[in-house]
Amino acid sequence: MQASSEVSCEHQSRHYQQLVDIFNQCFADTEHTILVRGDDEPYYRPAAEGETYHQVVFAHGFFASALHEVAHWCIAGRVRRHIFDYGYWYVPDGRNAMQQQQFEKVEVKPQALEKLFSVCAGVPFQVSVDNLSGVEVNRQAFNSKVSDQLFDFMRTSLPTRAKVFAQALCRYYQRPWPSVESLAR
Repeated sequence: MQASSEVSCEHQSRHYQQLVDIFNQCFADTEHTILVRGDDEPYYRPAAEGETYHQVVFAHGFFASALHEVAHWCIAGRVRRHIFDYGYWYVPDGRNAMQQQQFEKVEVKPQALEKLFSVCAGVPFQVSVDNLSGVEVNRQAFNSKVSDQLFDFMRTSLPTRAKVFAQALCRYYQRPWPSVESLAR
């Protein structure tokens, strides 16, 4: 569940600790879940016996990784949130064509939410195909699927936790709630 690359220099006022604080204010008490900076690969760890908080762990302090991992958490249902890394299928870089199709199928909803979170935080978004040494990937086609999914979410209904987080991002970064039209640009 690798995220897109780190935010550009023009957005250096965005720091991962802001996301940690926003997420934890939204969900530490209500969902017993916190956002944590990791040192390596991102993952989700449900609270062990005697622990208070589940942990959404993002990679290397990257802002985009935090947004991406929060998006996965917002998609995961109650049962999956009690399983390490939500029990999701994942094959790292170097996937064959069939594996890449499965990856994109699993990633379209989280990346749609990551795109929304990026807009709400005022940072650029790039889809992550996460397969640099595997088969040739049609990034443009996957980007279209991600955009279509975000439009569908915005026209119908965002997952509840995603809406709470996105609205908190808009408030913190003093940005308007994005319209479907603004997302089409």
